[in-house]
Amino acid sequence: MSETVLESRTKEYARRIIRLCAALPRGPAARVLGDQLLRSGTSIGANYREAMRSRSKAEFIAKLGDSLKEASESEYWLELLSDESFLPVNRLQPLLEETREITAMLIASIKTARSR
Repeated sequence: MSETVLESRTKEYARRIIRLCAALPRGPAARVLGDQLLRSGTSIGANYREAMRSRSKAEFIAKLGDSLKEASESEYWLELLSDESFLPVNRLQPLLEETREITAMLIASIKTARSR
């Protein structure tokens, strides 16, 4: 079974989040923000994968909604890391852009699923 584009992108996104969190400074604030980002950023793809294996349309939409929630939360943590200058903006900006693209794809998928 081959991965969908979104499944592949969310997995690569999770890998990028893991590497970013490993590069954060060791202070308490960065650690807390990094832990939150690590949880939400890796959960997007996990929930999407569950959605792809759902047993009903309602379960599919609910799991996509969980992915969307985690993407929104990841965007928040990335914005805070940027606002507090824990990493250079040029390191965070591409991940923020990818977060927004994944969010848009999830929203479109939810709308499509609801209309069918």
